[in-house]
Amino acid sequence: MTTEQLPDDAPGTALFPEFETQIYEWASLEVAGLTDEELDFESDRWGWSGWSIRRNLSHMASGDFRWFWQRWGKTLYPDGLPNGEELDRIVESPHDRRLDENVYWEIGTILQMLRRAQALWWTVISAETVGSLKTKEIELDNNGVMVNYPQLFPRGLRENPNDSSKIFASLENTIRHRYFEHTTHLYNIQRLKRAQGLETVVELPEVGYFTMPDWDRSEP
Repeated sequence: MTTEQLPDDAPGTALFPEFETQIYEWASLEVAGLTDEELDFESDRWGWSGWSIRRNLSHMASGDFRWFWQRWGKTLYPDGLPNGEELDRIVESPHDRRLDENVYWEIGTILQMLRRAQALWWTVISAETVGSLKTKEIELDNNGVMVNYPQLFPRGLRENPNDSSKIFASLENTIRHRYFEHTTHLYNIQRLKRAQGLETVVELPEVGYFTMPDWDRSEP
């Protein structure tokens, strides 16, 4: 049975087992033993090399927090969370789509934040069924990478019939988007390693935005 054939009463964890530990483990394995110089290598030679390994990893963690709290927080936790003020501080970073580099710079700290963000999503996934992941929705702007690659999302995106500039995205679609973001940025991390003559460690699944025909798959 594929994930698309799971019954609605199946646990949400059956759809997204990678969020329990696997994404974090992939990231940990790829950055293990790297020096600061290797972690911070950036180049203007390729479009994908403008962010270092460290900053790709920071973006992965930041994105999980932002989607969890800024977009889904009120829907999933209408009464708030005890650590809501702390989550606000995490997502209100002065750095573009990354954690606050003045606070979260050491690679071990960034990994801890990624693990923590993944744990938040795993808590959500564990509390849902396949059916509830399909039916819970939020409204988003009708743009962005999910809209650009509808072939990756067989269900869970629909236009707001009263406002074509808006769409409704299901909780399932959001989590799948996060998974595709992670695989794509891990792919970038691997390319940054290859650009420095370093060996990659993880065999990533061929899923996510980087698998699309128009995606920049250039190599060093």
